Amino acid sequence: MRKPKLRELAEAFKVLFVRGPYTSSFPKVPYVAPETYRGKPKYDEDECIGCGACARVCPARAIEVVDDPETRKRKLILHYDICIFCGQCHAYCTTSDGVKQTTEYDLATLDRSETEETVEKELVLCEHCGAIIGARDHLRWLAGRLGAQAYANPTLILAGLQAACAAAPPAPCDPDAPELRSDLMRVLCPKCRRETFLTEEWK
Repeated sequence: MRKPKLRELAEAFKVLFVRGPYTSSFPKVPYVAPETYRGKPKYDEDECIGCGACARVCPARAIEVVDDPETRKRKLILHYDICIFCGQCHAYCTTSDGVKQTTEYDLATLDRSETEETVEKELVLCEHCGAIIGARDHLRWLAGRLGAQAYANPTLILAGLQAACAAAPPAPCDPDAPELRSDLMRVLCPKCRRETFLTEEWK
């Protein structure tokens, strides 16, 4: 029984005076996580298009999408106090870079209202009924992906032109008024566009 005890004493001596402790000195010395570590998710405002795909695939329901038609704003709120850091939001992001997993892991706080990561996007509303169509950045991204085929959809054309300030602001539209041919070149939701198209085709 003496030899094992001697080995333990020798190992303790090496740790104390030669190699130093095996454990890290966190929090005194910040620990650098590896690149593959799944830490706090963070939105990239330039790359995020506000489509809400991250909220749909989040298994913990840590991401909520709040639409405010009055201010024409869509807010995506990521509650990382609920987040399980699975990385699904990053894996299924439409642009692949709208939300990313960082290596930030020291997230302890006494105020849960601080545990939010948010991004705001401009909403596009139907000019006839006021229904929410989507985020303007999302429509512009779709138009860019479709290329010349985007010209088959007036909503994509007009949303892109309005964002570039090349189109005049939309004139007010009475939802109770009958649809006219000119309404085809408006920003319309699928329901209103179908009704307008059928009215034009079948009078």
